[in-house]
Amino acid sequence: MTGSRIQVVTTTDSEQAAATLARSIIDARLGACVQVSTIRSFYRWDDTVRDDPEWRLEIKTTAAVLDRLIAHIRENHSYDVPEVIATPIIGGNPGYLSWLDDETSGLVP
Repeated sequence: MTGSRIQVVTTTDSEQAAATLARSIIDARLGACVQVSTIRSFYRWDDTVRDDPEWRLEIKTTAAVLDRLIAHIRENHSYDVPEVIATPIIGGNPGYLSWLDDETSGLVP
């Protein structure tokens, strides 16, 4: 199933918001794993260059649930336009990838 697994990245403005969003993604089985890390983001918003701390969520999931995941993030996010970027996972530990598939298909081994 190479190519059907993806990593989705989004950011939040607080550690609590990141934890809440991560838990809701796992609870809904829209991701197998969400890793949260702190980052510093530079960007332009409302014609002002910003320099803000953010919390990045890296979500391991499958293409089959991507549309539902994007909708979930948009519905549960505080940003007007949340970042949601999906990239393919082209390989990895077969056991981990199998677990990822199982977790996002609703099947628990």
